Parts: sequence; structure tokens; C-alpha cells
Amino acid sequence: MAVVGIHSAGHMGAGLGHALRSGGATVLTTTQGRSDRTARLAAEAGLDVVASLDEVVRRADVVLVVTPPGAAGHAARELRAAATRTGADPLVADLNAISPSTVDEVAGILAPLDFVDGSISGPPPTVRPGARLYFSGPRAGEVAGLPWRDVEPIVLGERPGTASALKMCTASVYKGLVGLYAQAMRVAETHGVLDEVLADLTGSGYDGREYSVAVATAASKAHRYVPEMREIAATQRAAGLTPALFEAFAEVYAQIAGTELAGEDPESVSRTIGADEVVRRLR
Repeated sequence: MAVVGIHSAGHMGAGLGHALRSGGATVLTTTQGRSDRTARLAAEAGLDVVASLDEVVRRADVVLVVTPPGAAGHAARELRAAATRTGADPLVADLNAISPSTVDEVAGILAPLDFVDGSISGPPPTVRPGARLYFSGPRAGEVAGLPWRDVEPIVLGERPGTASALKMCTASVYKGLVGLYAQAMRVAETHGVLDEVLADLTGSGYDGREYSVAVATAASKAHRYVPEMREIAATQRAAGLTPALFEAFAEVYAQIAGTELAGEDPESVSRTIGADEVVRRLR
């Protein structure tokens, strides 16, 4: 069976590791230098925790990289150094939320290791099954063919950057809407019309309860969203469009990242949190 390494096993990485382990793969990670939370998530997912990244790279057939967008280049350099030290040559799949131009940079850092561009749409499968995993590149089929459970792997073709381009488009809608809703809630509370605004939006299909939870969850990851918004802006600039919209969303999430609500971990956000509490903790 396949041996898959995870770099790094945070909320999403541990969830993907669990999906592979459930399918029969051996899944390795290291928590060296990582937080107690990462160690807990890896243990809860049943991953095999080894002493170092060198051991992950040496033993794994495929290494999946699932870091915050701003750490993609650093993670690639760490993997390339580990491969040099160990003489190993695993297939590396980068699943970070990055622009196609950043994909090119990551592939260049990893060379001559073979590289697959990947992206994720949906929450970790340990939270809700059904996330879609997109892959592109000459060896994308090998990563899609791993023994996944509770996710849907999709191959988009042989050109790296395609999977990430898709992510930049879908994330602009999903996270842009949540950021927009957060701004509307905060302004509405300032003017004393929060309940009325939520009632109107709910009547138009933007469920207030659902979006309150979504805003709270986004706040817990807002520090990660800031570089992701900038990656989206760069992708839109490269397409000949204005980057201003998502540069502004980067500012929105940067402000949210400094609030009390941002101190939560994604897995600890209450599914019943109300709009009043969300807005209070976003002050």
C-alpha cells in the first residue's frame, strides 16, 4: 500500500491524512517544532508520527504539503533540503491556496523532485465528508489514485497551476462572501439594525445562522486568509483584472485576525454561535 507523508498535519492536513489512512494507506507526519495542537490533531487522526521531516521524506512515496499560503515557499525549501540530505525523491503534491505564479515558484524550488499542483475545496473530511481535491500536472493521476475516503479527487489535466487557478476562483467567492457578510454584520450592529439586516438577508437565501457560524470559523483562520486574499489578488492581476478588491479583503481579514474571535481554533468554533456573540467578539 502507498506510504504518504503529510507536511504539515494541522486541521486540514490531519483530516486528509485520516481520509488516506481510512483507505488503507500508511500516513506519516512529524510534529517536530510544531504546536501541541498539531500533535493532538495528528494523534486524533491516527497518523504515524515520526521524529523528523527527513524520516517522512525518506519513507514516503508521496508527500502532501498543506500549509498556510504564506508558508508554501518555506515548506518547499524544507522538503528540498530533506530530500538532498536523505537522497530520497518522493512525489510532492502542493495543496496550498496559492496563485499559479506561486505554483511556478514552488515547483522551481522543489526541482528536480516531481511536482503535482493541488487544491482543496471544502472543509476537512473529519469535519464534513465530501471535500473536492483538484490535481494538475503530468503525475496528477497518481495522487488522485491514492486510497482516498470521504473526498472526491479530480484531475484537471497535465499543466501545473490549473488546480490552483481553480482554487483562486472558488475561494474568491466562498471567502469573499463570508468577508462581505462579516462587514455587513459589523456595520449593522453599529447602526442598531443587526436583527433586521439578518432577517432581510435570510429571506433572500443568505441564512443568518449559517453565515454567523461561517464568519466565526473564518475568524479562527483569518491570519491564514490574509496571504490567501493576496494570492487571489495576484491571480486576478495576472488575468488583466484589478487586484484592488482582494487586496481590500486582505485588509478585512487582517483586521478580523486581531479580534477576540480569532483566538479560537477552527475545530472548537461552536456550531450554534449566534450573530450577537459573533459581532461582540469581532469588536
